[in-house]
Amino acid sequence: MSPLANPAILDRTDLKILDALQADGRLTNAELAERVGLSLSPCWRRLKRLEDAGVIEGYKAVLNRRALGLGVTAFVRVDIERHTPAMERRFEEAIADLDEIVSCHVISGEGAFMLVVMSDSLESFSKFALDTLMALPGVKDTRTSFSLKEVKSSSALPLRSLKAG
Repeated sequence: MSPLANPAILDRTDLKILDALQADGRLTNAELAERVGLSLSPCWRRLKRLEDAGVIEGYKAVLNRRALGLGVTAFVRVDIERHTPAMERRFEEAIADLDEIVSCHVISGEGAFMLVVMSDSLESFSKFALDTLMALPGVKDTRTSFSLKEVKSSSALPLRSLKAG
């Protein structure tokens, strides 16, 4: 485990860097340095250290799902036949390459997994659910809820709740 994996090791300047990059991942080193109050070299060194430690995993564009025609978001609770490590692993491996599934969590309570699935229409979701999801290894039952309105969507992490070390 990297020493930076412990949030207490991150200082206030590290958190400022992370916050600025969450808001705009396209900042140049010069822009980032100015925003966090560092000169170029120390800013670059800190950024490199955060990347090397795995605190920053990468940079990507945030796409507008509606502009791309992905108007349907479904939350699918999946229960599997046997709750064994082998069966769960088979299910996890089977969904890894399914683009429609944008998120998967092992959950407590009823079911074993919660999937977030995006689709362009109810018809295409229905086809995906019946032809693909129900055919996955070990699937016993699914329960689906659809998003009627997206109130908040963010990939930004709550850095303000972390204490600087």
